[in-house]
Amino acid sequence: MTLNLNPLHVSLLALTIGATAASAADLSVGLQQEPTTLDPTSEATASIDGMLMQNVYETLTIIQQDGSVGPNLATGWEVSDDGLNYTFTLAEGVTFHDGTTFDADDVIFSFNRAMAEDSKNPAKKIFAGITSITAPDPLTVEVTLKESEAFFLFNMGKGDAAIVAPETADNNATTPVGTGPFKFDNWNRGDRLTLVKNPDHREADIVSLDSVTFRFVSDAAAATAAMMAEEIDAYPAFPAPELLEQFEADPRFKVTQGNTQGEVILAINNAKPPFDNIEVRRAISHAINRDEIIDGAMYGKATPIGSFYPPQGEAYVDLTGTYANDTAKATEMFEAAGVAGSTMTLRVPPFPYAMRSAEIVQAQLAEAGIDAKVENVEWGFWIDEIYRKKNYDMTIIAHVEPNDMGNFARGADYYYGYENPDFTALWEKIRTEADPEVRNALLKEGQEFLTNEAVHGFLYQLPLHGIFRNEVEGYWPSVPVSYMPLKFVSKG
Repeated sequence: MTLNLNPLHVSLLALTIGATAASAADLSVGLQQEPTTLDPTSEATASIDGMLMQNVYETLTIIQQDGSVGPNLATGWEVSDDGLNYTFTLAEGVTFHDGTTFDADDVIFSFNRAMAEDSKNPAKKIFAGITSITAPDPLTVEVTLKESEAFFLFNMGKGDAAIVAPETADNNATTPVGTGPFKFDNWNRGDRLTLVKNPDHREADIVSLDSVTFRFVSDAAAATAAMMAEEIDAYPAFPAPELLEQFEADPRFKVTQGNTQGEVILAINNAKPPFDNIEVRRAISHAINRDEIIDGAMYGKATPIGSFYPPQGEAYVDLTGTYANDTAKATEMFEAAGVAGSTMTLRVPPFPYAMRSAEIVQAQLAEAGIDAKVENVEWGFWIDEIYRKKNYDMTIIAHVEPNDMGNFARGADYYYGYENPDFTALWEKIRTEADPEVRNALLKEGQEFLTNEAVHGFLYQLPLHGIFRNEVEGYWPSVPVSYMPLKFVSKG
């Protein structure tokens, strides 16, 4: 994917009330989603990036708050005039948390591992254009592409491109080792994960936190109780917009509302009858009332979308009117397709936005003559059965990675079950177009293409609601990617 799966999602946990208050250098962060692995190069769960990327693991480049690309493990780079050759200069004196030296061989190992035939990297496609990667010396890496790639430097800043060491890569799922400003300390499954400051990091002098503890609290009532008791200092992606007012009224807290890159979709298994029939998919889109879904699931605090692109993006096209909510028309279309009165399953992960949206979608489809059976499933089950095995009719999920329209060009093996050579060709033009204006025009064409195909039911852009104690500073109110570098965060 990368699937969002949002750093913002999670599993329920037992909350310990009355914990000792942390010092000013110890930060406690509430998260909605606990991952099943701590290796961002092996699974798409966004909370892996949310906790560990640019904190424990690092990449050649870093995606900054405004979405621009900056230096990281690579202090700089040169690009050939034809856009095919990238020469990266690596930072000197960098070590992994186990004391081993970082150099060009680690970059080559990480990329070859991601590109390998048996690679489990969820974004293996971002490495597909590499034809060679060499090291003229220990602090220089040369990458050659088979064709120009508009998003290459951006992609090198994503969690899928984390630089890992051959000595420790096999154990990163449970004991992650990187080069970042924080080291992994412990993981108490179902409860919390703790990082500690890395005093040997090249930017250790700007890191003010001694430790960060992520507490997995998906239940909104439990999260609220923990925040009010000041056991949690920050909940950067609070899952219950209906509870924000009490924090806004409390002088101890500040509440932020920003944007994510997360498109919330009613994902449809296009490879499975009757969803391989475009008229059935279009009927589903007509049955959906986005305003009702946003009001009921997000308490009005979300922006509707009509395709797979964020409303804050430069190339955004408002296509929300393409399939006007029309229950009678949806009913007629279902009847014409021979599916009226049929049963469809709607399997959703344990995230409040997904479960609440599913209940409303279920009612809307029922009005149009479809019996949608909602099944709430655990996150591990969702990853295995829906994402990997495509064992589903419909699901609701947020994809939070930027520039991920290319998911629709991944073919029938991807969990969408969607394959269209015309769109694949269009995405290749988008992916290789160097001129931003031309690329934006192509992105607009891509949005219209996906909407016309009614590949999914496009619902709303996932907002980012953050709650912080007043002492906490440095969190990004909006996130261009799934991570938040904690080296910028302080707790006064």
